[in-house]
Amino acid sequence: MLIRRPDPIKPSEITPRSAYLSRRRLIAGAAAWGMLPAGLALAEAFPNLRKSDYKVDEALTSQKDVTHYNNFYEFGLDKEDPSANAPGKLKTRPWTLKVDGECAKPGTLDIDALLKESALEERVYRHRCVEAWSMVIPWAGVPLADVLKRFEPNSNAKYVAFETLNDPAQMPGLRSGGFAWPYREGLRIDEAMHPLTLLAVGLYGETLPAQNGAPIRLVVPWKYGFKSIKSIVRISFVQIQPKTLWNSYAASEYGFYSNVNPAVDHPRWSQAKEHRIGEFGRRPTLPFNGYAEQVAGLYDGMDLKKYF
Repeated sequence: MLIRRPDPIKPSEITPRSAYLSRRRLIAGAAAWGMLPAGLALAEAFPNLRKSDYKVDEALTSQKDVTHYNNFYEFGLDKEDPSANAPGKLKTRPWTLKVDGECAKPGTLDIDALLKESALEERVYRHRCVEAWSMVIPWAGVPLADVLKRFEPNSNAKYVAFETLNDPAQMPGLRSGGFAWPYREGLRIDEAMHPLTLLAVGLYGETLPAQNGAPIRLVVPWKYGFKSIKSIVRISFVQIQPKTLWNSYAASEYGFYSNVNPAVDHPRWSQAKEHRIGEFGRRPTLPFNGYAEQVAGLYDGMDLKKYF
């Protein structure tokens, strides 16, 4: 029997050692200067990345739209402002998360240590903006519950509060006023511990761009997008419902829970239909953004028109 040996690997298919070392030096140098290179492959930045079963069978929104059509008011009010103002200005290394409040082990997390120690997953989620547009995005990150459990929240921890970096030197939008900065958000603790809730560090197979909330942001796919706070620097376990930026700014328009509910219109527009970015026309909005089977039980007995 003739056994055919595999064809030898062509020299052109081997990454030269000099290129490999140069790339490693680039990563190390960029980290020293406070940022990772834009578009760094996740498999190289995070070797422990694995695929997840959390995905939707829908066309992905284009990477260009995901990274150039953003709400990140700390870098400007227009959709194109974050991609113009954040890259090269937002310092993402070193980066730490302070975790405090109602827990047995408060402390500080270094993001690089966290990512080395964590099981990172790639997930594809639908996203729905309160402005009635939506996207489908491939994220990579750490389940929030895996992080929170390290700090052993106690029985008084009913909610989890989040806070964004507040640095006008890096974030020109903070100088314009109009909002009670820093950006703050919050979840009930069972929402925070739900398996769908993710701390994202990448998208489209690459490290998270500055305009999308680098280096670490929240992703809660059954809620309106403004709940997914970006560039997080603090997480606190608290006993009472925390104040959040948009709910404090206009409570009649932005409820604390902010679950996607087509039956509750925004005071200035309908939420019954949405525009999927990249498509023509509008599609019906799904309750809980299509995640009702997984999360509706969290709200049994609640009036979801009152607690919108």
